[in-house]
Amino acid sequence: MENSRYLDCLAADFARLRAVVPAGLTAAVPTCPGWTVADLARHVGEVYLHKTLAMREGAEPEPWPPGELADEEPVALLDRSYAALRGEFAVRRPADPAGTWYGPDQTVGFWIRRMAQETVIHRIDAELGTGQPVTPVPADLAVDGIDELLKVFVAYGVTEWASYFTGILAASPGRTYAVRAGGAAWQVRTGPGRFEVSGWTGQDPAQVTVSGPPEAVLRWLWNRQDPGEPGRVTVEGDPAALGELRRCIVTATQ
Repeated sequence: MENSRYLDCLAADFARLRAVVPAGLTAAVPTCPGWTVADLARHVGEVYLHKTLAMREGAEPEPWPPGELADEEPVALLDRSYAALRGEFAVRRPADPAGTWYGPDQTVGFWIRRMAQETVIHRIDAELGTGQPVTPVPADLAVDGIDELLKVFVAYGVTEWASYFTGILAASPGRTYAVRAGGAAWQVRTGPGRFEVSGWTGQDPAQVTVSGPPEAVLRWLWNRQDPGEPGRVTVEGDPAALGELRRCIVTATQ
């Protein structure tokens, strides 16, 4: 996706998030156990400010968040932080340097993509928490989100923070997974200390196949399904292998 497309998606999803949040600040968010909608709004605001400072200062600020943010009303914090984030994007080029947690990409462009994907997932959280209809996720954004989750979160996480995955992968017999979303497809191979993602060729048998429309697969991977809606994702294969995949994803994204 082009950076301009990410920014358009970010703007649309933030507008929807901002529109639904006031409808139920005290409501529980079913996809974020223990959080209310107000907690969700505060979290998104803190994330936006954190990334704004990562671009300004060239490194992600730690520790985070600063204590004074706890005193700010969550919707006001959300508005202020989004304005700061968009202002930072406006004065920087995607190729400009920025501190990120992802070693291969230390640029503003990484945060443009990441914030677009962060916002669509939390927009869904806000809709589910307030009981509003979930706005469809554009297919291109959903496909990109699947790719980001598998490669940037899980594959990179297993390589960079291997100890977090030892209990999941140390005894893995070596498995192959197929993830299909519309016309896009990925192959995942696991094993001890291994989580590799490539394009699906169809040549290797898969112990688990996950398939469905791009939006549905993205929400399944992020565990953002609507409990009241029929599932649109088909999952076939060995339950133990599926459990391995799910645990890797949860560990990488928590």
